[in-house]
Amino acid sequence: MTKTTFDLVVVGGGPGGYVAAIRAAQLGMSVALVERAELGGICLNWGCIPTKALLHSATVLRACREAAHYGVAGAGEARPDLAAMVARSRKVAGRLGQGVAHLMKKNGVTVFAASAKLAGAGRLALDNGATLSAKHIILATGARARELPALPVGERVWAYRQALVPAEIPKSLLVVGAGAIGAEFASFYRAVGAEVTLIDMTAEILPQEDAEISALARKAFEKQGIRVLTQCAVTSSSLTANGVKVALDQQGKRSELEVDRVIVAAGIVGNVENLGLEQSRVKVEKTHIVTDGLCRTGEPGVYAIGDVAGAPWLAHKASHEAVLCVEAIAGKSVHPIDPLRIPACTYSYPQVASIGMSEARAREHATKTGGEIRVGKFTFAGNGKAIAMGEDQGLVKTVFDAKSGELLGAHIIHPEASELITGYGVAASLEATEEDLMHTVFAHPTLSETLHESVLSAFGRALHA
Repeated sequence: MTKTTFDLVVVGGGPGGYVAAIRAAQLGMSVALVERAELGGICLNWGCIPTKALLHSATVLRACREAAHYGVAGAGEARPDLAAMVARSRKVAGRLGQGVAHLMKKNGVTVFAASAKLAGAGRLALDNGATLSAKHIILATGARARELPALPVGERVWAYRQALVPAEIPKSLLVVGAGAIGAEFASFYRAVGAEVTLIDMTAEILPQEDAEISALARKAFEKQGIRVLTQCAVTSSSLTANGVKVALDQQGKRSELEVDRVIVAAGIVGNVENLGLEQSRVKVEKTHIVTDGLCRTGEPGVYAIGDVAGAPWLAHKASHEAVLCVEAIAGKSVHPIDPLRIPACTYSYPQVASIGMSEARAREHATKTGGEIRVGKFTFAGNGKAIAMGEDQGLVKTVFDAKSGELLGAHIIHPEASELITGYGVAASLEATEEDLMHTVFAHPTLSETLHESVLSAFGRALHA
């Protein structure tokens, strides 16, 4: 007979949910995980992982086309095999999904393939008719793509799922939304040959990033042939014989654009429906569950983590919250998550990565508090490893409190930005000052030397600028 009473039940098997289940099991709790679709959630199956697989295929394709520059003959005629790229992407996601299933079994987590809703204190009703009881319940139900009334998703208007498994490369493509997801799809489809237009309602692409970095990203995208339109919105759309015609409004200037396909990447909404929240004290604001610093909701014994609990909508934030939440439940001493110490990465070409405050936000903060900031910059054109790799375009930017030496923010644009940002993440977590960073020995030749040089630059000591 299947067990139905547990110390903890987790609803949702994404990077927040399955990590919560593992950590709870490690701490000796009896744990169940309820997942209505695929273990690993959207991130593993239809988000983070398969997009990175496709983007890596684009990187290999780009390298082959540029092989002659590196003294490699015969690779310049490389062309994309879209079916093989997609098949590899799905295989990667499938392998990791099997890995999560193995981890559940290894850690003794009981998995229920079902949907669940709150059914009173410490109880969950599953759609298969079962009822689970638990001292603690964690909601990790994630989020889904925001729908736009002007662009209903269908055969020619895609959300991320359709964009990950295309049957063919569209000749022309409109990407609506120039945040991380939109930028990544724009990069991939441009690399494989589509004519791409990328639009956003804000004044710049990647609007959550430092303005200088966003401007450099836009310049790099346009150099690749991506048409970028900012302060631009879609007001309506209609299907044509072979594609989609969209009406655009760019600061009052109206125009029409006809493309083969459209990708909608205009943000996300939390999966808060059908969870039984209406009969509880759980509060929802703007489609996200309200929590405190320890992931507790207004309902005793009910917690929420990850995308359903609000920004930043990042898998690693969800996993960190999972551990924090479970350890708090277990009575361990934990600290609320600090959003300024969560790195953000966009895996476009080039990549963009950041942590902490932008320069503008840091200046605003300094003005309010009567402080001052120092800003350091170092371009990859001065880095030996970057030049050797043929990837010498990009910038590392650091922002410090002038008096205390605290690292307030760090911003990188470069094809390897996502791998480099963790250096600053470790520094921020350890509360390293500019002096600590300047006295750190960085291996040569490495791209990470740019991290060092940017810090030196902030204090007038750059060696290679």
